[in-house]
Amino acid sequence: MAGTLLPWPMVRQGDKEHPVVTLQYLLRARGRTVTVDGIFGPLTEAAVREWQRQKGLGADGIAGPNTWRSLIIEVRKGDQGNAVRGVQEEFRFRDLSGDPGRGLQVDGDFGPRTDAAVRAFQTAIHADVPSMAVDGVVGPMTWQALVSGMLSF
Repeated sequence: MAGTLLPWPMVRQGDKEHPVVTLQYLLRARGRTVTVDGIFGPLTEAAVREWQRQKGLGADGIAGPNTWRSLIIEVRKGDQGNAVRGVQEEFRFRDLSGDPGRGLQVDGDFGPRTDAAVRAFQTAIHADVPSMAVDGVVGPMTWQALVSGMLSF
């Protein structure tokens, strides 16, 4: 839909792949011990519930809009860690080349290639959502566009 971002996804136990991997990286970035395996199982649900309780959110174990907003960490060029891996995973999800060597590597280092991918993504979203800044910073709007699956096929 032109002019608006897709809504934050509702992710719950039993879900697999995108955006579960990103959720797991964000939980790890927030100090939770979860395995990044793309499977929203009991341990991921427990980590989500623990996070929700800590943040005063309804502890239902479902990652919805409020949980996503509380988990995201603004990242930019020069940053490192699991939040950056979450951003990079979003670009791996969008890579349809079938060649793992061609796409962005999930290495946790927000370097020039990650910066270029973020800026290209922001530019594409900006065409429909003019309020999307093209600044290379993965803040709330960019996170929402990524996690919601915008520009994925």
